[in-house]
Amino acid sequence: MKKLDKFFVNPDIKKADTLPSSFYKNDQQFEDVKEKVFANSWQFVGHKSILPINTNTYPFEFMDGFIEEPLLLVKDQDENLKCLSNVCTHRANIIIHNKGQVKDLKCLYHGRKFDLDGNFKSMPEFKKAIDFPRECESLKEFKLKNLGPFIFVGLEPNFKIDNVFSRIYDRISFLNLDHLDYRKDLSKDYMVEAHWAIYCDNYLEGFHIPFVHDDLNSVLDYGDYETEIDDYFVLQIGYAKDGDNVFDLPKGHQDYGKNIAAYYYWIYPNLMLNFYPWGLSINIVKPLDRNQTKVKFLSYVIDETKLDSGAGSGLDKVEKEDEFVVEGVHKGLNSRYYSTGRFSPTMEKGVHHFHLLLSKAMNS
Repeated sequence: MKKLDKFFVNPDIKKADTLPSSFYKNDQQFEDVKEKVFANSWQFVGHKSILPINTNTYPFEFMDGFIEEPLLLVKDQDENLKCLSNVCTHRANIIIHNKGQVKDLKCLYHGRKFDLDGNFKSMPEFKKAIDFPRECESLKEFKLKNLGPFIFVGLEPNFKIDNVFSRIYDRISFLNLDHLDYRKDLSKDYMVEAHWAIYCDNYLEGFHIPFVHDDLNSVLDYGDYETEIDDYFVLQIGYAKDGDNVFDLPKGHQDYGKNIAAYYYWIYPNLMLNFYPWGLSINIVKPLDRNQTKVKFLSYVIDETKLDSGAGSGLDKVEKEDEFVVEGVHKGLNSRYYSTGRFSPTMEKGVHHFHLLLSKAMNS
């Protein structure tokens, strides 16, 4: 196998070049991303309502169709959640196939049992086995964290998402996340014919808004657009051109008195939390292959009267406009005459930060 080149992104955005086109068009780089980026990430599982009353198990895969690690959410009598491996430690059979209510976790292949904490309980026909049971007979537990009612899981995460969530919550705690209602009619999956990282590149800058999004540009003040960088997330703040369709921020809030139309949070590597006066749009960017990406939009509404106005309106139109340019970039990156580009020091700080994180991960 050909040894792949190391990536270098200068920490000084005024001097830095973007990742080279080889990152986006090399099949081996795409495969390496699975282990070096996504296996070390946190992924969104869902709203706590996926485990309603009289349901204490929820089977899922870490990243369905990409990293197909079988996992299981388990809820105890005190409503505490755990994430366990859903693979039997005897012969690797899937233990739980459908969400439901169980007293213990029993593999239907040979009858091995585990308690709801994943601890080994019993196994038929193993009385003569020497040095049994061992510690490894129990189910592996994975890290689970919550942002309000939303559940996130990591296999081997390389950063503490608590730090990310605490910073986000400091900003949006005035919104009661427990009052957000999921709206299936406003939620949708999009198929994008482009590399997943190009989609994130596009999200991480407001530079393109005046050129691509006429309607969005008519309500946002491009001159006041802000980008804040943190270790594993980026916050972009969209300001309204007038005082309509903005957050009603409480006194004492760090942004009190400002006409803020949207808080756009990106969490490394593929999650967007877009807070609008009407509620929250969660966008999950999932690679399918090097040339195709699935983007899931999940809408949670807190004030329906504000849905059709401001920066949070017309999201389907904005998405299709983004898809057009993202797919154009994907095609252009295959040019034999393009290698890399420069960053705008004022408007592409988020993209630069993303490329720094990717280069660090891929070089590890």
